[in-house]
Amino acid sequence: MNVFPEGVFPMAAGRLAQWSGTAWVSTAARLGLAVVWGWAGLAKIADPAEAAQAVRAYEILPESLVKPVGYALPFLELALALLLLIGLGVRLVAIVSALLLLAFIAGIASAWARGISIDCGCFGGGGAVDASQTEYLQEILRDTGFLLLAGWLIRYPRTRFSADEWLAS
Repeated sequence: MNVFPEGVFPMAAGRLAQWSGTAWVSTAARLGLAVVWGWAGLAKIADPAEAAQAVRAYEILPESLVKPVGYALPFLELALALLLLIGLGVRLVAIVSALLLLAFIAGIASAWARGISIDCGCFGGGGAVDASQTEYLQEILRDTGFLLLAGWLIRYPRTRFSADEWLAS
């Protein structure tokens, strides 16, 4: 999979894939994303009702889905963290991470566009807040940064000290 359009810098893409440092950059991206998912999941798992309240505050899902999503989200985040930490199925986990991050970015942008004043609940908490306490742009930029990490891992999933590396040898 060439990251550059056909015929544009064809050697650059090949050289990056062959560069031995790519696996180390991917390892840093994998572990960084694992920390993010672990932090987010652990912050929410202790109080699933609060996580459900954060989901409810977005006013996107029907009420029948608020609790299942709010209660399941911390477990999904912790599963992603664990899989990234051990390096098992890195590309697949990165794809799931990217989809989840896109959903989070869309949710935050939707709340911002509709004038809803909420704390995103990304790392615990969540729910209605005073309009002066919203930080939508920062949250979107932060999640976009995490999305870039996931994108890197989708493109370059080979990492050091991973179960994938061990299974491939």
